[in-house]
Amino acid sequence: MTMEPKMSNATPVLEVQGLQTHFFTHGGVVKAVDGVDLKVHAGEILGLVGESGSGKSITGFSVIGLIDAPGRIAGGSIRYLGEELVGATEQRLQKLRGKEIAMIFQDPMMTLNPVLRVDTQMVEAIHAHEKVSAKAALARARDALAMVGIPSPEERLQTYPHQLSGGMRQRVAIAIALLNRPKLIIADEPTTALDVTIQAQILYEVQKLCRETGTAMIWITHDLAVVSGLADRIAVMYAGRIVESGATADVIRAPSHPYTRGLIDSIPTRATHGTLLRQIPGMTPSLLHLPQGCAFRPRCSHATDTCLAVPQPEPAAFGKTVRCWHQLTAVVA
Repeated sequence: MTMEPKMSNATPVLEVQGLQTHFFTHGGVVKAVDGVDLKVHAGEILGLVGESGSGKSITGFSVIGLIDAPGRIAGGSIRYLGEELVGATEQRLQKLRGKEIAMIFQDPMMTLNPVLRVDTQMVEAIHAHEKVSAKAALARARDALAMVGIPSPEERLQTYPHQLSGGMRQRVAIAIALLNRPKLIIADEPTTALDVTIQAQILYEVQKLCRETGTAMIWITHDLAVVSGLADRIAVMYAGRIVESGATADVIRAPSHPYTRGLIDSIPTRATHGTLLRQIPGMTPSLLHLPQGCAFRPRCSHATDTCLAVPQPEPAAFGKTVRCWHQLTAVVA
C-alpha cells in the first residue's frame, strides 16, 4: 500500500509541458519524446512506466540536461520550482545537478569513478555543493550507506568500486544521490540489479525519504509491480508519449488504455498461477518509422479505422488522463 501523497496547491517541484526530445540521425528524425506532460509535487513519487524504447529514460535525461548530439530538446517546457530549464546554461544546470536535482542511473558505473575510493567520491560529492568539514562529510556518507542497507558502511567507504559486487555498487550510487538531500530525484530503474530483499528495503527508504523531507521523485521502470507499491501516481509511456496517467490505485485497478491493460495482464499473480499469461502481441515500433495514427494501433485488439488519426489526451474515469480513441470501460474489483 502506498501512503497518501502530500498534494499541494503550491508550485510543483517539476512541471513538464509538451516536451519534445528528438535525435537527428542519418536515417531520419527519431522522436524519442514527443509531447510529454508531467507534474510532480513535493513529497510525491511519480512512476514513469513502459517497455524498453518507450522514451522513459530520455525523458529523465532531458529534465536534468543530459541530452547530447545528435539529440536535442526540440520543443516544450521544463520548469523546476517555476524556473525554466530549457535553454538554461550548462553552468546553471551543473549547479542544480547533484544538489537540487539528482539522478540515479541504471548502470552504477555511470556514477562511480573506478579509480577513486568510495569515501573520496562521496566526500567530493558533498564538497562540490556545500562547505562542511571532512569529518562531517564522512559521517553523512556513512549514514547514507547505512540507509541503503550496506553492511559495515565504515569498511565499505574505504573500498574501490571494483571490490564491490554489482548490487553493492548500485547501492553506493543510490546513496550518493541522497547525499545532498535533493528536492528532486530521477531514478532510472535503479533496483534492477538488486535482489528482492534489498530492493524492498531501498523502496521503503525512498518512500520514507520523500514523505519526511518533501523530496519529489520520478521512478522510471518497466515493472508495474514495483511502482504499484511505491508511487502515488503513474504515467504510462509508449512510443514517446504518455498514454495514461492518474493515481496509482486507479490506474492499476481500472486501466483505461489497452496498453496499460496489457502491461497489468502480463504480471504474474496468485490468480494466474499455473496458467499462461496474456502477452501484448508484436513489438514496440521503431521510433524512426512509427505507424500512422495511434502508435499502439498495430498491437491493439480494439483498433479501428478511427485509430488512423492521432488521439489526444482526454479525461477518463477516476480523474485519469488517457490518450486513446477506445477507452476501456472501468471494471473495479
